[in-house]
Amino acid sequence: MRWAAARPPRRFALTLGAATLLVLSGCATLKQPSSGTDAKAWTGRLSLKIESEPEQTFAALFDLRGTAETGELTLTSPIGSTLAALHWAPGEAALNDGSRIRRFDSVDELILAATGAAIPIGALFGWLDGRDAQVSGWKAELGQLAQGRLQARREAPLPRADLRVIFERA
Repeated sequence: MRWAAARPPRRFALTLGAATLLVLSGCATLKQPSSGTDAKAWTGRLSLKIESEPEQTFAALFDLRGTAETGELTLTSPIGSTLAALHWAPGEAALNDGSRIRRFDSVDELILAATGAAIPIGALFGWLDGRDAQVSGWKAELGQLAQGRLQARREAPLPRADLRVIFERA
């Protein structure tokens, strides 16, 4: 599997350009997720392929912390540049792309803006934690979780999407 993006989604191409500004100007800090007992943390690599015309691919290193209700996801390039910092909590969802902080009505809108695909964040936390969270249109393969690998595929709605994650608990 290649970890470099062949053709980034158009929305993400703007984020990538803004990441350069982030590196040059320093990072803005968003609130940390609560450190409740149910908070989890994973780090690793992820890739997302969206079977659109043209096909879109995205790959990044990630740091995921918190819960589906309150958390943060930091996406970085293979050379360590922050591409995007996502933060969500009840009543707020924010994307820091290095040049500005954009606010969204829901974590689902936030994830869509950051990656170009609607990834079910609640299910992702469940899948990474070994639970077969059911989401309409998505099928997760949990057979390799012990080896730190997860694959989830969205069949509906179109376009299809394939999410692959290589991870370890942080």
